[in-house]
Amino acid sequence: MPVPWTFADVKRHAIGVILIASLFVALLALDPHKWTNDASPIRSVEPIDATVKSPHWGKGQSVYMLFEDCSSVFIDDDRPHLMGARVAIERVTRDNGFVFYRFPE
Repeated sequence: MPVPWTFADVKRHAIGVILIASLFVALLALDPHKWTNDASPIRSVEPIDATVKSPHWGKGQSVYMLFEDCSSVFIDDDRPHLMGARVAIERVTRDNGFVFYRFPE
């Protein structure tokens, strides 16, 4: 039974195959972390005051926030926020140690 490819063809496309396979493995490796964080229960929710520095648009809108201790974070939110405004946000900690920030509902 004849084979439609040769060893020379495999060698010619090896770099592309390795690249595609490594990207596929990377996607599979990153998704379980997201699934784990979504499934992990919330341990604590702490209210924090912050200042809106600037809005950023990409897939949705994210807001650049500055905390009292001069640290900063981006928070995804579609609602409009005035630059320089003081806002209340929540620091959410999950049981697995993952921390994220959100606006109160």
